[in-house]
Amino acid sequence: MSQGFDYDLVIIGAGVGGHGAALHAVKCGLKTAIVEAGVMGGTCVNRGCIPSKALLAASGRVRELRDAHHLKTLGIQLGGISFDRETIANHADNTVSKLRGELVNSLKRLNVDVIEGWGKLAGNQKVVVETANGEKTITAKDIMLAPGSVPWVPPGIEVDGKTVFTSDHAIKLDWLPQWIAIIGSGYIGLEFADIYTALGSEVTMIEALDRLMPTFDPDIAKQAQRVLIAPRDIETRVGVLAAKVTPGAPVVIELMDPKTKEVVEVLEVDACLVATGRIPATKNLGLESVGAETDRRGFLPVNDAMQLLAGGEPVPHVWAIGDAMGKMMLAHAASAQGVAVIENICGRPRTIDYRSIPAAAFTHPEMSFVGLTEPAAEELGKEEGFEVAAVRTYFKGNSKAIAEGETDGIAKVIYRKDTGEILGVHIFGYHAADLIQEAANAIANRESVNELAFSVHTHPTLSEVLDEAYKRAATV
Repeated sequence: MSQGFDYDLVIIGAGVGGHGAALHAVKCGLKTAIVEAGVMGGTCVNRGCIPSKALLAASGRVRELRDAHHLKTLGIQLGGISFDRETIANHADNTVSKLRGELVNSLKRLNVDVIEGWGKLAGNQKVVVETANGEKTITAKDIMLAPGSVPWVPPGIEVDGKTVFTSDHAIKLDWLPQWIAIIGSGYIGLEFADIYTALGSEVTMIEALDRLMPTFDPDIAKQAQRVLIAPRDIETRVGVLAAKVTPGAPVVIELMDPKTKEVVEVLEVDACLVATGRIPATKNLGLESVGAETDRRGFLPVNDAMQLLAGGEPVPHVWAIGDAMGKMMLAHAASAQGVAVIENICGRPRTIDYRSIPAAAFTHPEMSFVGLTEPAAEELGKEEGFEVAAVRTYFKGNSKAIAEGETDGIAKVIYRKDTGEILGVHIFGYHAADLIQEAANAIANRESVNELAFSVHTHPTLSEVLDEAYKRAATV
């Protein structure tokens, strides 16, 4: 216990990042408190990863059971399939409640003090918490900021939470619109398009950039469009801005050409999901009390050790993790950052290798990646003077995928031609989110396809898609 302080560590924000940091802090012998103004678990547990995956699980089963052709090839025939929207929504809500309860209990078991209220910096090694019973001031040797993020709603879009809404509202699945527009074709937009089409809604997907799924590797986006978009009840509008969205019955969406600024189309739909990404929740954190401020986008500036910066210099004993620092807005990235900060506090220097952190979209089938896309790898190669190569393998040649009747898929491995070091892996297909971890571990260890080509994979499994890729890429 640090002398003269209430706590060794105070964490502002009890999302996945703050929770993981608290558990590791206790393991390292630090007396810890965690401050949360909302519900425990943050975005991931309450409004993101967990409820959306519960909805995807239920809607995915509906899609699978309604795919008579697929089932017939397996020798299965079913009668009519029905579902209850409210029960599906309750499944998501119950899953959230269970996991949130486990999170709170894990903190209590380890004697982490949970303080309910809005926490903010109040000078060096001091936090003020606005609680229901007034202000409470606590001191700590170290303070960690983990405030998370909120959905971003572009200018011109009016959200009413009923007919025009963000993912925060959508996870409640209060109703199923016959026709819904989804603005954005990233993870959130793709997953909800999967949910809504499985449950019978028509979808119009609107993407401001010049191609769908612009953040994904081009090969993966192309394959995903063929499987996730084209055969489903989804229309697309690409290269246009949703300049104005007005709630109501119907919802009116004005689509604008970003170059000419002219309205090129007006859509009238039953509902609109705004899936345009997230922004940091960094207002009212008391940054000014330590001389710090956010960057122009609202993110907390940090160094590689995740120390908060003020004027480019570290603020003593103040750290920041998670969505609010903007490196990778993923729950598992935040958790890794929290653990790394605790290690740094304890004098065991640790940084995060962002290239080795995987990500996934839990569509049916799934999409996942780790490391660089091929264009990004080629750019790095130009800067550092090496050539890039890529190999592709397909699920249609994999024994397990054939047996499952799940042959839509591709795995792409991007690597250096000279050393064989893996730079990126992208997978679209059955269980892609699980398969990517092997590649993430390989990138973390800077492994070469020349060595990985000799690794042994269980037969018959989907992992052989990567095995085949390594063998194709190997030059020895």
